[in-house]
Formats: sequence, C-alpha cells, structure tokens
Amino acid sequence: MSVATRPDEHGRFGAYGGRYAPEVLIPALDELYAAWLELRDDPGFRGELADLLRDFVGRPTPITHATHLSAELGYDLWLKREDLAHTGAHKINNALGQVLLAKRLGKRRIIAETGAGQHGVATATAWKEAVNEALRDWAASVGTTHYVIGSVVGPHPFPMLVRDLQRVIGDEARTQYRDRVGKDPEYVVACVGGGSNAIGMFTAFVGSPEVRLFGVEAGGVGSELGRHCSSLTLGQPGILHGALSYLLQDADGQVVETHSISAGLDYPGVGPEHAYLKDEGLATYVSATDGDALDGFRLLARTEGIIPALEPAHVIGWLRHRPLPDGARVLVNLSGRGDKDLDTVRAALTGEQP
Repeated sequence: MSVATRPDEHGRFGAYGGRYAPEVLIPALDELYAAWLELRDDPGFRGELADLLRDFVGRPTPITHATHLSAELGYDLWLKREDLAHTGAHKINNALGQVLLAKRLGKRRIIAETGAGQHGVATATAWKEAVNEALRDWAASVGTTHYVIGSVVGPHPFPMLVRDLQRVIGDEARTQYRDRVGKDPEYVVACVGGGSNAIGMFTAFVGSPEVRLFGVEAGGVGSELGRHCSSLTLGQPGILHGALSYLLQDADGQVVETHSISAGLDYPGVGPEHAYLKDEGLATYVSATDGDALDGFRLLARTEGIIPALEPAHVIGWLRHRPLPDGARVLVNLSGRGDKDLDTVRAALTGEQP
C-alpha cells in the first residue's frame, strides 16, 4: 500500500492511528468513513469543493521566490503562500471540505475545537481541553452534529480525511515549483503541531528519492517536560484523542502540559501519519525554540516584507542556523499570516503583557 493511500481499513498508518473512541461515536465514525470513501472522488462533490476553493478561498495560492531571504541564508528559498488564503491560513481548506461533507450527510449542526491560532488566539492555548470538550459534545449529539476536527489527529477516519483535504497544498506547490524551476525542490519544510499543514505539503512528495522532508516542532524554552511541544523528537508512543501516536507523557503515562509561543503548535501529540513517516525514515523531525520563532518572524518581515504566523516562523528560525547544504533548493510551507500574533511578538520582545 502506498503512503498516499494509507491508512488501512482499520485506520492504521503502520503501527499508528486506529480508533480509540467511545462506543457511542463508532456509528458516526463509520458513517463518516463510508461517506468520505464515496465522495472524495465523486465528480459532483469535488467540483463543488473546487469551486469554493477557487472563488472563496482564492486557490491556488502562489509560491514566492524569497530572493532577499535566500541571499541572507545561502539557499534558493521558495514559500508556498497559505498565508494568502482567505482567513489567513491553510485551515480553511479542511474546514470547507468537512462542512460540505456534513451537508451531504444531513448534519445541520457543526462543532469545532479552537486549537490553532487562526481559530481564535484567546482560547487557542487550551487545545487539549478543547478537543476533549468537542468530542464530548459530539458524543451527546451525533445524530445532528458533525465535528470539524482541525488537524490530522483524532480517531479514524479523521487523520485520513483532513490529510486528503489539505493535500491540495502540496499538489499545487509541486506543480508550481516545477513550472518555475523545472524540477523538484531538494528539501520541503513545514512546521508541525498536530500536523495538518505539514501533511498537506508532504503528501505530494512522500517517497520521492529526490526530495527530503523536514518537519519543525515547537521546542519552546527547554527540553524538560512542560517546556516544549516536541512530541516526535522528545515524546513516546501513546494514545491521545482517539489515536495511537507520539505524545508527551510523564513516567505514569499521563499527558503533560506543554508550552509554545505559537498557539497552533501548543499540543501534546501529533497526527499518526507523522509518527509513521518518522519511523519509516520518510521524513525527518527537528525542533526550533521560541527564540528561533521570534528570530524567524523578524527575519522574514525584514527581508521580504512578509509577516508570518509564529507557527511557520519556527521554520524560518530553524533555517537561520543553516542546517541544510549551501545553495540547497528549499520549499517552505508558509502556513499562515502573522497579524494574529503581533501582540504576542511585541510582548515577547519588550517584556510587556499582551
């Protein structure tokens, strides 16, 4: 089975994923899985979604040759501009697709967690609790409600469903890059919290012998538990929110508190497909600190006049350390814009309260 068609019928990406959910949710998950298998290649559904992505979201989003940043870092650096999508981030790709799917299922009520920054900065730091509360609400109202989960996490089929809706990022980017450069990039890099923007970008390139994939996690302010969100680089396998993947837990197996300056990366686990890609050596995962993110934020704003969200600013901050060969062809998923983060950045740089 190819990576692009995973998971298997049990919702497994290798050893990871699955469906660890209350019994009351199993019929709704079965219904969702069957509906998505039927609709994801249905011409009517795909056409309606494509029209919305074009006319409402503004797809395809462009790629930008970051010439000034390239000169400063010594790379040939391109940015996939998800920050230019309507609402300011990649999240809209998944939300539209899932709401359209819910409409086909006759669900008249929509719920969602407020996990990523673009869904609301004030509540975004409570993503772990927000997902739990959304699952509880869904369990009590499955007959009329669809839960639009925001990332490639949760019980099967959510990691597959969200991956399929976000892969438009990488499919566009690979075609655009080849049209502009004439070949594939050598490196594709994206930030990783739950992991939807990275999976959306990686899926088009997974398994290509010419391309290396790097996911950058939030290293926070230290390597001790509670001071970072580096589930893949510092965590261990366990079960969270209905799936088996890498997560941050203490010696007793209890999920621990996390920290990141970026709300969208402040999550104690990661999507199971990323765990599979890590273990199979199909992608490499690293981390960048809060300080790296602030440096990346300022660097991209200074060199290109682009204000990134703090989430992809981790990628720019990681690249500042020049971890890749000189002259490397690098494609970065700029997953969101940074107007939502200006107060946070100002507070971090001045020591004032946001």
